[in-house]
Amino acid sequence: MFFALTEDQQEFGAAVTTYLAERFDTDAVRGVFEDADGDGNPGSLWKAAAEQGWLAVTVPEEHDGLGLGLVEAQVIARALGAGVAPGPWRGTVLAAEAIRLGGSDEQKAAWLPRLASGEAIGAVGLRGAAPGVVPAVEYGVIADVVVVRTAQGLGLATGARATPVGSYDRTTRLASLDVSDVEALPGDASSLQARATVLVAADLVGIAREAVSRTVAYDREREQFGVPVGSFQALKHALADIHVGVTMAEHAALYAAHAVDVGLDDAELAVAVAKAKASEVALQATAAMIQYHGGIGYTWEHEAHFFYKRAKRLAGLYGGVDQHREKIAALTL
Repeated sequence: MFFALTEDQQEFGAAVTTYLAERFDTDAVRGVFEDADGDGNPGSLWKAAAEQGWLAVTVPEEHDGLGLGLVEAQVIARALGAGVAPGPWRGTVLAAEAIRLGGSDEQKAAWLPRLASGEAIGAVGLRGAAPGVVPAVEYGVIADVVVVRTAQGLGLATGARATPVGSYDRTTRLASLDVSDVEALPGDASSLQARATVLVAADLVGIAREAVSRTVAYDREREQFGVPVGSFQALKHALADIHVGVTMAEHAALYAAHAVDVGLDDAELAVAVAKAKASEVALQATAAMIQYHGGIGYTWEHEAHFFYKRAKRLAGLYGGVDQHREKIAALTL
């Protein structure tokens, strides 16, 4: 069976990639990374996310969205990962997904158009239970609505008290939230977590592919003993192995998104495979990026640490390699 992105889906991802390359490159990312007082959500990038439909991707058309699926959303996630782009895109899209899947008509009317347009910022905190404290919520400080796990399933929290939490990955901002005031949101927490896991896997895949691409481009030019270091057999074999792993992770993330979208019987397995593989290869690719850039790869001035730190944080989010491998074993053996 041939399984790949359609031409329209490829163009969607290319549009995000082109925007980031032309208007929000790694120099702009560095500005966010080093801004100790900023909220981590640059206005120009957020405006573009709204205007170009990145936020509206899965919101139904009757609520001012594009009415697309998780496959298209993971295309965007992959491009944002490759650009190590900051901002609450994933949290906003996932909050909209939770409301789309389980919200009342009133909740959908109140939130979906605002989330799709960027007027409101969403976040997701699936660790901990309300009432109580939810740790390490991405962009929890600036979120207008947060989807949290409750004893009954899911809930919507507004006006949560937020305490910023430091992170070595400054391409995002984290906060601990007091979500004692929660509005019930009928819905399946496991379904939302599956979607969140797929989008994180896609982000990791984007990070890994960009890390490999940048490393290969550099080692074609960097010379040692009068020849490009990319011609050394040991380095070529190592990068080839990582390339194969990244390619496998790309297909795994795409299939997992499709499986969740259409409700296939193997969706849970597909999600576990995608996250395990994406976490593994993103860590390998970003570590190799640092090593194979030689002395400059270890410096603060080089962008390699943006990729490594983001990969390191996301690799454990919604389950790390070992956790998902255990799930794969439980589902298949």
